[in-house]
Amino acid sequence: MGLFFKLGQYYLLMAKVFSKPEKKMLFFKQTIKEIEKIGLNSISIVLIISVFIGGVITLQMAYNIENPLFPSYTISLSTRDTILLEFSSTIIALILAGKVGSSISSEIGTMRITEQIDALEIMGVNSASFLILPKITAAVIFNPFLTLLSMIVGIFGGWAVGVAAGVTTSASYVMGLQYAFIPYYITYALIKTAVFAFIITSISAYCGYYAEGSSLEVGKSSTKGVVYSSVCILMFNLILTKLLLS
Repeated sequence: MGLFFKLGQYYLLMAKVFSKPEKKMLFFKQTIKEIEKIGLNSISIVLIISVFIGGVITLQMAYNIENPLFPSYTISLSTRDTILLEFSSTIIALILAGKVGSSISSEIGTMRITEQIDALEIMGVNSASFLILPKITAAVIFNPFLTLLSMIVGIFGGWAVGVAAGVTTSASYVMGLQYAFIPYYITYALIKTAVFAFIITSISAYCGYYAEGSSLEVGKSSTKGVVYSSVCILMFNLILTKLLLS
């Protein structure tokens, strides 16, 4: 019963969130601010993680493909497909669920326990739409850009580490990147990223919006937001992979 109650509560909150914004100019300004908080402030961590993960994937592929029957460009081909299909969308989404999701839950949860949300409601403001809709819009718009950035940097990191470690050459690496390239993989990753962005922001906001009690409860709601978001990301990753690649 608890699960169905929470699902119903989440559905009703989303219905309230996606009502028409009362003041479009204010919504636009809030969305720009959220793009800076949620998107621009996440670029550095995405870059750092992508370059190192790209290097690790290249080394692992090189050590696992030692059969001389496989051409040397198989290393970069495997690295490319791993980054495009899984790493830059799913793994980055899980990392952002921890960074962005906890921040959203804490922010809205603090506003709830300090009665700022109640004050907005008393003034006749749709607090759910005012606080949550700009965050969802900003993440859905900007996270695909982070994914594209992660793809480029991850592949570059794989090349840099692979050549430095002597497991591949630049010519072989470039040949693998070009061989049997399927552009749809990028579209597939961007679709998953947009869905994951919605999951991260909406579930984290839901956990913060219904926080009760003291600052300790805000911390618990933040943890719940990260856990629930991560589980839903993995579940929808399975569903979207089946639907989009079958």
